[in-house]
Amino acid sequence: MYKVLDKDTIEMEIVPHIPLPKRGFAPTAPLCEIVNAILYKLKTGVQWEYLPTTSLFSQKVLSWQSVYHHYRKWCRSGTFLDCWTGILKRYRDMFDLSSVDLDGSHTPAIRGGEAVEYQGRKKGRTTNALFLTDRQGLPLAMSEPVSGNHNDLFDIEVQFEVVTATLDRADIKTQGLFLNADAGFDSKDFRSACARRDINANICFNKRNGSVDDRDEYFDQGLYDQRYAVERTNAWIDSFRSLLNRFDTTIESWKGFNYLSFMVMALKKFKPKKFK
Repeated sequence: MYKVLDKDTIEMEIVPHIPLPKRGFAPTAPLCEIVNAILYKLKTGVQWEYLPTTSLFSQKVLSWQSVYHHYRKWCRSGTFLDCWTGILKRYRDMFDLSSVDLDGSHTPAIRGGEAVEYQGRKKGRTTNALFLTDRQGLPLAMSEPVSGNHNDLFDIEVQFEVVTATLDRADIKTQGLFLNADAGFDSKDFRSACARRDINANICFNKRNGSVDDRDEYFDQGLYDQRYAVERTNAWIDSFRSLLNRFDTTIESWKGFNYLSFMVMALKKFKPKKFK
């Protein structure tokens, strides 16, 4: 049976965060196998109707429609965000928070849907979201996705609160963090948002905002050079075929797959060290 994560990891780290149904019928297959089927979809990018369910379930074989039903139900209830913040909280001491990196990422939206617009630089319809990573490039949080015609500074104060709220839920203190961001984030609004959180914003100066020689804001070139890690993150995320291109038409489903990818990357990194 194909496995993105082993059964014990799914049962210990993900299943406890899945709410039990308050009414109706309980799942007829083990929750860990339903989660594994969803992870198979995440990793391979296979269309839902082509899920190889007979090889993904050991006893009771669910239809692809049943797997999709569970996925959509958990997306709507915010289950995957709850799972991620639980894992983030449990392993927070294993993330490298000596500095964090913020970057925006445009994803081609093949079928259209919510938060999708034409993006000239990409020459196609995209969805844009901000991602915060640790020094190793492991994802920590993401913003609310917006349509691709918006740049990274769109509604930045609200979006940055969405990002930092995930850290709050995981009991990760933002005070004193060093945050790297490229010149696209060089704005008074974003610097003010960082200052309110007592975050040290290490943002590359944008020449369009005036002469660099006239700027008195803090900038550490050596620390900024470590920002290459966030580019590695993009490659890791693109290894999940359901995220390489967006086929989901709802934002809920799109975010669900992103949070699942965060879980897989973190658990593959940390679990062997903890349970070996």
